[in-house]
Order: sequence, then structure tokens, then C-alpha cells
Amino acid sequence: MAWIWRFSISVFIISLLCHLSASAQELNLVVIANGKGIPSEMKLPQLQSTMRGEKLRWPDGSKVIIALLKSSTPIGVTTSKKIYNMSANELNKYWLALVFQGKADAPNFFNSESELEEFVSQTNGAIGVVSRPTASNKVILIDGKRFL
Repeated sequence: MAWIWRFSISVFIISLLCHLSASAQELNLVVIANGKGIPSEMKLPQLQSTMRGEKLRWPDGSKVIIALLKSSTPIGVTTSKKIYNMSANELNKYWLALVFQGKADAPNFFNSESELEEFVSQTNGAIGVVSRPTASNKVILIDGKRFL
């Protein structure tokens, strides 16, 4: 129960920071992943379903593990808009509701791209969003394109 309290306080603080920060420019996004069962190409609706926690397992049966940059970062704000079609605050509320309802595990949130990329490279089934990938992670093409 304590983790729910910590998660809700974290979401509140992130929401407050997003509200106080200036609007970020839209950045190019790249979807990265780790795992043999993760497709190398997806359609945008497939990606959105996966990133919304609607798809819990990859085709090989491994668990989908979502990695996101905090919504207080420019990439986090752009991810909220481009993939979730939500504001950063709406995205935080969306995940808070899913977790409280027991419908999905909370995404893993990171402060920097390097932290997120390291997590994805070390976690089987992980999928995340960055602005520029390194060679250590598999890039997923979305609608045949590298960048969103």
C-alpha cells in the first residue's frame, strides 16, 4: 500500500512541475526495445495499444515492460502528445487510474535518456521512447519510419 502512496505523490509532483514548466518543442521520437519476441516494425495503433498498457505480453509470451521519460522532460511531454494523444498531466492521471484499478503495472519513469536506454538494454521485454538511440538497443520502425 505504501508504494501506491509514493506513486501518487510522485505523479502529483511531476504534474506540478509540468504545469509550471514552459511548453516544450515537439521533438523527434524513436521507439527502442529489448527482446527477441518484440516485433521490429509496428503500426502506430499497435504501438499506442502497447504503450497504453492494453497489450501485456509480446508474441513470444514475455511481459511488456514500458519505460518512459518523466513528463517533466521535453521528451516526456512530446511522448504524451505524439503517442498517447494526451497532455503530460492527463498521461499521469491515466497511469495512476490503471495502477489503482489493478489493470496494469506502472511504467518505469526515468530522468534521462541514458538511464532509460540502459534500463531497456538490460530488461527483456522492455520498450521505451527516446530522441536518439544508441547502438545497444533495437529500434522499432513505426509505420515504416524510424522517427515519430
